[in-house]
Amino acid sequence: MSLTRSFTFAALFATLSTAAAAAPIPGVRGIDHIGFTVPDADAAVTFFHDVIGCEEAFRFGPIKDEQGTLMQDLVNVNPRAEIQHIVMMRCGQGSNIELFQYASPDQRDAIPKNSDIGGHHIAFYVKDLPAALARAKELGVKTFMGPFAVNEGPAAGQSITYVLTPWGMQLELISYPKGMAYEKKAKVKLWAPASR
Repeated sequence: MSLTRSFTFAALFATLSTAAAAAPIPGVRGIDHIGFTVPDADAAVTFFHDVIGCEEAFRFGPIKDEQGTLMQDLVNVNPRAEIQHIVMMRCGQGSNIELFQYASPDQRDAIPKNSDIGGHHIAFYVKDLPAALARAKELGVKTFMGPFAVNEGPAAGQSITYVLTPWGMQLELISYPKGMAYEKKAKVKLWAPASR
């Protein structure tokens, strides 16, 4: 990272910290949905329905602007980008997910790793991680090491396993039926699914 970039980030964070101390964005209630782009909306709906148990609520599209800059101005993508499909799905007792299928002249198809800037995953809480992992394997889902139990530190009490969607997106299956260690002394507790 260059000195200029570091200084720019430091100045930005100082400005944000000062502004946030005065007042953050008012009225925030929680996460409504998590949106991400998939190569095939129908295939992704099938995966999230059949493997995770999400239900499709509604879909719409296409959205494009063949002459102007709507797409750039609205969602910061190439002006000629087209959102071919948007599908909203409800997943258990947690946040909704929003699936986008785009076509764009500058579209990249490389999925970032967790270690990349912009890397990401979605964690789905499950009641019984070994049973969930066994079912994922029966369904042919690519799984990684686990269940991995965290036994020390503030996250002690949770177990996790990462899995991959057919298009390579990372998901996490997580469970902490007796809570996590940090909760004993925490002033702020994380939101958790009500089924816990």
